[in-house]
Amino acid sequence: MKITYSIVAPIYNEIDNLPELYRRVKEVMDASNETWELILVDDGSTDGSTDKIRELAQQDKKVRPVIFARNFGHQVAITAGWDYARGDAIVIIDADLQDPPEVILELAKKWKEGYEVVYAVRSEREGESWFKKVTASLFYRIIYRITDVKIPVDTGDFRLMDRKVVDVLKQMKERHRFPRGMSAWVGFKQVGVTYKRAARVAGVTKYPFNKMLRLALNAITSFSYFPLQVATFFGFVSAGVAILAIPLVIILRIAGSHFFEGQTTTLISVLFLGGVQLISLGILGEYIGRLYDEAKGRPLYIVREAPEDTES
Repeated sequence: MKITYSIVAPIYNEIDNLPELYRRVKEVMDASNETWELILVDDGSTDGSTDKIRELAQQDKKVRPVIFARNFGHQVAITAGWDYARGDAIVIIDADLQDPPEVILELAKKWKEGYEVVYAVRSEREGESWFKKVTASLFYRIIYRITDVKIPVDTGDFRLMDRKVVDVLKQMKERHRFPRGMSAWVGFKQVGVTYKRAARVAGVTKYPFNKMLRLALNAITSFSYFPLQVATFFGFVSAGVAILAIPLVIILRIAGSHFFEGQTTTLISVLFLGGVQLISLGILGEYIGRLYDEAKGRPLYIVREAPEDTES
């Protein structure tokens, strides 16, 4: 059967949200009078979400479960979702219902107008702390300025992509993934749709500060050489300071000044240069570590149960 819409929702310990997610997606998509499927990617849940996904799949053949062998991460779960999607248009949506399923029809409207990537832009963010809002806003603007690809600000993974776009994304097998950046990198005709992001219906966020920091690092290192350029800049600054300081010290010594004598100045200079070197080594290590991960050639994810296993 030809499928028009594939709705992909990564799931990690969202048992309280799953029934409402299914109900609202079904209500919205049935109203579209188009064929659709809901792909629930279980990313190693431990709270009973896996069994709930299986239960929904038994109740409705439109629900297609992809069960991971363990937790591989939200970005990889999105990748698995579009790998198994059969629709002409693929929608990525969070399971916590902060991205309202009702917005899908607005995204679909732009897709029918000829746009191949329709991303949802957050005009408001309910139920989030001022710290989360400030850091998120800062993150999007920094990424926009320093990356080689202009990733739209205030956008998450909630978006609709045409089949031809997803077919290109499926060819991109890098391990450290940033799907919203990848979908911007491929090009095609893109447009944004603004919406009000709702508060989480139930449960707790799966993106605490440390995971957001890791996501930011993946985004920067996947689409920019800016950290390496910063390390180079500090290297030139240090060398420039040294070149200027040498004749200055010689002149002061000849003049009889004792300004640069003592261990304090030497200690400060050594600590500064050592800090610059260690930071530079750390940046190089991040990029080299990514090369090492890519060279191992391991699969992005391991599936314990695929949709084909549940279809009889």
